[in-house]
Amino acid sequence: MTLLVISPDYASHLLPLATLATRWRDAGERVVVATGPSTAGIVADFGLERVDLTLGRGSNPGVIRADEQPRDEGASLRGFFDATCIGMVQTLRYQARERLTDLMWDPVGRGRRVLEIVDRVRPDAIIVDHLAFSARMALQTAGVPYGGVVLGHPSALPVPGEVYGYPPFWPRAFSPAEDDLAELRALCDRVAAGFTGEWNRAARELNGRAADVSDAFATHGGAHGGTVLYNYPAELAETEGRMLPPHAFLGSTRRDEQVAPDILEWIARDEPYVYVSFGSFLSVRDDVLSRVAEAVRRLGVRAAIATGATPPGALGDVPDGWLVRTHLPQVRLLASAAAAVNHGGNNSVTEALGSGVPLLVLPFSTDQFAGAATVERTRVGVALDPNAATVAEVTDALRGLLGGGDGAGDLDVDRGLLRKIAEGQAARPGPVVAYEVLAGSRSLTSERIASGSPAADR
Repeated sequence: MTLLVISPDYASHLLPLATLATRWRDAGERVVVATGPSTAGIVADFGLERVDLTLGRGSNPGVIRADEQPRDEGASLRGFFDATCIGMVQTLRYQARERLTDLMWDPVGRGRRVLEIVDRVRPDAIIVDHLAFSARMALQTAGVPYGGVVLGHPSALPVPGEVYGYPPFWPRAFSPAEDDLAELRALCDRVAAGFTGEWNRAARELNGRAADVSDAFATHGGAHGGTVLYNYPAELAETEGRMLPPHAFLGSTRRDEQVAPDILEWIARDEPYVYVSFGSFLSVRDDVLSRVAEAVRRLGVRAAIATGATPPGALGDVPDGWLVRTHLPQVRLLASAAAAVNHGGNNSVTEALGSGVPLLVLPFSTDQFAGAATVERTRVGVALDPNAATVAEVTDALRGLLGGGDGAGDLDVDRGLLRKIAEGQAARPGPVVAYEVLAGSRSLTSERIASGSPAADR
C-alpha cells in the first residue's frame, strides 16, 4: 500500500500530517509526502519519501518571520501581526481580505502538479491538509477520493448556516459590536463567493466537465468517497450540535520527539510547571508573552516557555529553574505539565488535551476564537482576550488551572473530562484512527486511479 500526504510548506501543518503517516510507515508501507522545500528536513526526520510541491507563496520551517518571506508574503504577515494587536474583528477582517491570494495561489498550475504527482505515485490512499485548497480542488475535479484533515476547530470546515472566516461562537472575554460583526459577516460572504468562483474557474480549466460547487470553503470531497478527518477530540465537538459531513475524530496527532538529556532532567524534577507557547506565528506577540511570564513569576512555579520569534530578553528576569528556549519538545513537555498557556492553535490545544492538561487559551485569529469558546464551554480550561487581559487576570486564571487559591472555583475545570480525553487518545491514537478509516477506502482510491489517469481530462 502507498500513502500520499499533501501538505503546505509549513511545519505546523506538516508535523501532524506526517505523524498520521507513521502508522503506514511503521506497518512497512510506502509513504510519499508532497510538500515544499522548507520542510524537507521534517520529512527526512520522519523517514519518509518526499516529492516537491509548492502550494503557496510563503513557507515556515518552524518559526515564521516576516523578513524571511518573499516581499508580498512578508508584507501580508506584518499586516496580520498589526491587526492582532487591535482585536478579534480587525484580525478576522484582515484575514478575509487576504484570503484569495493566500489560499488559491496559482490554482491551475498547482492542481496540474498535484495530478502529475498522483499519476506518478499511484497511491492507494491520500491524506490532504484541508487548507491545501488547490490540491483538494484538483483531486475532487478528477474524482480521486482523499481524507481531508481539518487541522483546526471543526468550524474551519463550515456547515450549513456558517461562512468561512466568521466564527460561529467566541469566548465571553470578547464583546464585539453588532455593527462590526455584521460588516465582518458581509465581507466573509463576499470573499466566499469570490473564492468559490475562482475554484470553479480553475476546476473547469482542469476538466471542462467539472461541476460547479456552491461554496468552495465548505466542500470536502465526500461525493468521491472521501472522509473528513478532524484533528480534534470528539468529546468537545459533540457538544456543539453542528451538522458534520462524513467524518472521524482523530483526537490529536501527538508525535514522538527527540528530547535532549538536560530537558528530560528538568522535567523529572518533582515540581509542577506551566508550559507556554504561542506557536510558530503568534510567538511574535512578545507583549502578551511577557505578561504571561510575569503571571507565572507571581505564582512562584516553574515555566517552560517556547519563545519562537520573541527574543528571550523580552520576558524580563527569568527565574532560576525555568526552561526558556526558542524551540521546545512540546508533546513531551505537555505530557508532564500542570497547565498550559497557548494561542488556541490546533496542535497546541489537541496535544495538551491528549495529555489531560488544562488550558489557558489566548486566541488571536481564525478558528482560534471558536476553539477557545469550546474549551471554555466544556470546562477543560479558560479563555481570555490576549490584548485586554491584565497580568493579574492571567495570574488568577493560572492559579485556578493549577488548582489552588482564591478564584479556583470560578474556573470549575472538568478534570474528569480531561482524563477521559487523555485515556481515549492513549487507547486509540490519531494515526490509528486515520489508518482504520483510510485503509477501508484504499481500494476505491486505487481503482479510481487505475481506471484511467486522473489527469486525462486536463
